[in-house]
Amino acid sequence: MNDKLELIVVGAGPCGIAVGAAAAKEGVSCVLIDRGAITNSLLDYPYYMTFFSTAIMLEVGNVPFTIPDAKPTRREALAYYRKVVEHWGVTVRQYEEVIGISGSEGDFTVRTRQRDGSEHDYTAAAVVVATGGFQAPNFLDVPGEALPKVRHYYQEPYPYYDQDVLVVGAGNSAVEAALEMYRNGVRVSLVHFLDTIDRGVKPWVVPDITNRLERGEIPVYWRHRVSEVRPSSVVLRSEEDGSETEIDNDFVVAMTGWRSDHSQLVELGVTIDDETGIPAHDKDTMMTDVPGLYIAGVIAAGHNANKIFIENGREHGGLIVADRLARQA
Repeated sequence: MNDKLELIVVGAGPCGIAVGAAAAKEGVSCVLIDRGAITNSLLDYPYYMTFFSTAIMLEVGNVPFTIPDAKPTRREALAYYRKVVEHWGVTVRQYEEVIGISGSEGDFTVRTRQRDGSEHDYTAAAVVVATGGFQAPNFLDVPGEALPKVRHYYQEPYPYYDQDVLVVGAGNSAVEAALEMYRNGVRVSLVHFLDTIDRGVKPWVVPDITNRLERGEIPVYWRHRVSEVRPSSVVLRSEEDGSETEIDNDFVVAMTGWRSDHSQLVELGVTIDDETGIPAHDKDTMMTDVPGLYIAGVIAAGHNANKIFIENGREHGGLIVADRLARQA
């Protein structure tokens, strides 16, 4: 591990694994480093989630994703991506946080901190940042958000049984969380700043949530935002006239999306578009405007995390490895 590598990949999610598999296929030395476990972001997904994409569209490294149903579950995806790592012999340094990247193309140094507090330096000709789009939630930025009753991740309904829960948002995560809680004895309601559910909600879920809302089984506050979270209630503000409504509340599940962390890219001199949040990069090679520094996966989408996901982010690994081979030649 003290020898200079061709590639170091920061992040071991599906798109980072795709880089590692592409590198292994071409005999390019590569190590993945992640502050958590392999596919750590998937561990925060709801336990019983089913992907929108079909299994074949989530395949990486030419390893078949074979399951009996068309769309895989979270559990099946976790097993699959670990199988890809095993199949290609991808080296992954888990629970090792990257704390600094320095140098330039041909001679980058990546410093990490391991679980025991010790630090280690890796050297590589090039670095790929594939840290995904789930580093931090989009906060509500309202008084009371720091209360322990406010959650920005949802995994299962059982902690909320017989409780008053407000779900913030109307995208896939919010809608599916609300439906699952409704069916498991939770007094759940929904608040959204628009007047309808998001267009991207899974088609087979739309009739279900529509019926629950129309029948009042899941109360909904359209055109409202959370203005304050209190210990036993939540204050909602109307987008139309500014009037406020206070409702009883035990928990707030804020499904407001997440965002990428661009701090490492900025420190290295990568230009980030102020409006879109997209790091400057060549779409044919995924190299940023800092030579030898690449991006892969959702981080390339900027603020619009729905623009790049596993289906198209998995292609970045092949582009990056092809570019490294061309530069070696």
